[in-house]
Amino acid sequence: PPHHDIYSIEDLAQLIYDLKAINPDARVTVKLVSASGIGAIASGVAKANADAILIAGHNGGTGASPQTSIKHAGLPWEIGLAEAHQVLTLNNLRGSVTLRTDGGVRTGRDVVIAAMLGAEEYGVGTAALIAMGCLMVRQCHSNTCPVGVCSQDERLREKFTGTPDKVVNLFTFIAEETREILASIGARTMDEIIGRTDLLRQVRRGGAHLDDLDLNPLLVQVDEGAAGKWADKGRKPIADSLDARVLKDAVRFLDRGQTLELSYPLNNTQRTVGAAVSSAIVRRFGSQGPAGRLKLRLEGIAGQSFGAFAAKGLELHLTGEANDYVGKGLSGAEISIRTPEWREDQLICGNTTLYGATSGRLFVAGAAGERFAVRNSGAEAVVEGLGAHGCEYMTGGRVVVLGSVGWNLAAGMSGGELFVLDQPGHAERALNGDLAGVTDIDAAAAERLRELVEAHLAATASPLARRLLSDWDNTLDRFVRIVPLTDIVRAEERLKTSA
Repeated sequence: PPHHDIYSIEDLAQLIYDLKAINPDARVTVKLVSASGIGAIASGVAKANADAILIAGHNGGTGASPQTSIKHAGLPWEIGLAEAHQVLTLNNLRGSVTLRTDGGVRTGRDVVIAAMLGAEEYGVGTAALIAMGCLMVRQCHSNTCPVGVCSQDERLREKFTGTPDKVVNLFTFIAEETREILASIGARTMDEIIGRTDLLRQVRRGGAHLDDLDLNPLLVQVDEGAAGKWADKGRKPIADSLDARVLKDAVRFLDRGQTLELSYPLNNTQRTVGAAVSSAIVRRFGSQGPAGRLKLRLEGIAGQSFGAFAAKGLELHLTGEANDYVGKGLSGAEISIRTPEWREDQLICGNTTLYGATSGRLFVAGAAGERFAVRNSGAEAVVEGLGAHGCEYMTGGRVVVLGSVGWNLAAGMSGGELFVLDQPGHAERALNGDLAGVTDIDAAAAERLRELVEAHLAATASPLARRLLSDWDNTLDRFVRIVPLTDIVRAEERLKTSA
């Protein structure tokens, strides 16, 4: 999946829903850094339908992080775990989510303490790395690891002596110590001690200064009768969706790969349409996709993440409007959106469209919101207007904009190709020129551009596309082509060489 920017608990809930739709077998875990107030955040994550919450402590890691991250990496996991467990229990949410913790868990004693503070799963990372031979010299990012754990240098990799047996040996010792501690307190299983903070006490070191810190708030049992009852909750599937109905109706397509066309009404409570169907397609036909196509003709207003992760072999044709995250992680499908009555500059598609798309095509016979094709790495798209931050961090693919664009266009764009039907000078004023710039439209680029506009017309019957194609020679002169500056430099070097 693509990297995601999460701005609210609603965004997180939608992402969890998307991931469960594309992979119904997966457990979705949300990682939270141990910090004061983490209980409220954990409650929101539990309500967002996560299967597990990982409370990550300030300790551990490889040391490859920036200095600011190492110095400001949160609190000990004990503090965050205790608060999350207590607040979740008080809000009757503890039974709906699994708690996991890491950040310096190295021994069986650490595992038992984590269980007593409320964790059911435990991450042991740094200790396992050291068992393989890591010396913690904190040079992971520089390709100079002296023991070859983290290096692409063949000379250094020859020094690596780690084996799976060393890691197995470590975990065997951790498990044995855990069993010994359980036996010493009369417990047979880990489930019996989860949440049992009554079995912990603060060690007194003696001296006025050493005992200033009162850790008793960490050991509060907010629900004594609930201790140990949270284990083995399993994963939480999403509710029935439109995709469930499609899968029942598309048996012929899924069995034999024959082209099939289906039609459905759509409303904005139906989210992530196409993801579960794409999951079934990939499981049945693999990454190559089927010989035929499953064409879904939909009418109405699409909810969040319409066509998220949609795979090769699927076509989604919507007559209406769509909310945010259309084509998130698009993976080979074709999506088209149009309205029954076309109007120029009509906004028919929400924000963050084609976020992290890798392949496939999107045609929007209208304008889209902000952050269009962010982190796109391979998909092609035609849209008739954009808000701010279009094609931000784009690394591949091709985008054609048949209308106005917002500011900060192509910020951080390091690959791909962008065509904008320019109002005189507007595209260049909107362009963030740090990594991308304007270049000529050669014959090959003009052919690619025309092919996409023709495909847009065929998919959406756009009056604007028809008008532009009817006077193509003059239309072509109005386009601006934007590519990464590295591509411009290489092109100039080729011209000098040929000259």
